[in-house]
Amino acid sequence: QLQASGGGSVQPGGSLRLSCAVSGFTFSRFAMSWLRAAPGKGLEYVSAISTGGGITRYADSVKGRFTISRDVVSNTLYLQMNSLKPEDTAVYYCAKQKMQYGSRWNEVSDFELRGQGTQVTVSS
Repeated sequence: QLQASGGGSVQPGGSLRLSCAVSGFTFSRFAMSWLRAAPGKGLEYVSAISTGGGITRYADSVKGRFTISRDVVSNTLYLQMNSLKPEDTAVYYCAKQKMQYGSRWNEVSDFELRGQGTQVTVSS
């Protein structure tokens, strides 16, 4: 199970920190990601982090503004979002890599969703 939380409504330029509580599988064996779905659009890859946390990847649209991290002690995935823009408005989902220790973790199809997302709304 992946339980995302921390969403809300903020003004442009604001910040939010998303959390994802992980259970039901060995967290440290899988790359993890944040995906988002804007109104009327499909899932978009936002960011991903390697099993050990040493490698991170970001979509160009969020690079320099978002930071992904993971805590293997608490089995939690995070996404720190700064300088938020209206175009960041979406439902954000945390997702688990399909295959443990897999080599592919750089696009939406490499991950699977296992829970509800959290709504982020950026508006003045």
